[in-house]
Amino acid sequence: MATPQEVEIKFLVADLKALEEKLRQHGFRCETPSTHEVNTLYDLPGQKLRRKGELLRLRCYGDKWKLTHKAKGTMGRHKSRGELETAVSDGKAMDAMLRTLGYSPSFIYEKFRAEWKDGEGNVVLDHTPIGDIAEIEGRPRWIDRTAYALGVNSGNYITKSYAELFFDWKRKTKCKAMNMTFRECEEYRRNEAAQTRSSRRCQRIFSSRQSSPRAR
Repeated sequence: MATPQEVEIKFLVADLKALEEKLRQHGFRCETPSTHEVNTLYDLPGQKLRRKGELLRLRCYGDKWKLTHKAKGTMGRHKSRGELETAVSDGKAMDAMLRTLGYSPSFIYEKFRAEWKDGEGNVVLDHTPIGDIAEIEGRPRWIDRTAYALGVNSGNYITKSYAELFFDWKRKTKCKAMNMTFRECEEYRRNEAAQTRSSRRCQRIFSSRQSSPRAR
């Protein structure tokens, strides 16, 4: 039996509410409102799956669990890769089984995801620790038609995974977070804000001393 293929693109979202309105205008319905989602990637010692471009993921979406394997993808205008997944009744038991088999968590990422459908494909809206991002998944031509209807130019298509986007964000921000979780990323932002306030205080003190009569 041929492995089902996942074909998708991502794009950055400036205004989730405005995008929701566009989806309604084009006949989409919200199948699942924004729901907390936690994803854990597992790998073998030496990161054997990552080195092969594969992925094993345990996802908790609300109170539902799902185990997914993704094969190495092919990149073009869209991202395409083989995907096998199954519902899991007990996520904690599955985690224990994977660890017993020699797998261990390698990366965790979370987001709040809303799912929209029009009968042909899916559009998901993600609020993540590194920004708001949408995914369009379906047949290639449908993806392009939907993106055009939503005002998304093909030049703005993103085919990177969330892990790749997170590590790009880390390099850009010099954040030391190890996982794409709200707690770790918010901790970084709080530290950055504290450092900025401290720097401004020092600058004000220095400026006031420079302008004082004694400094002259």
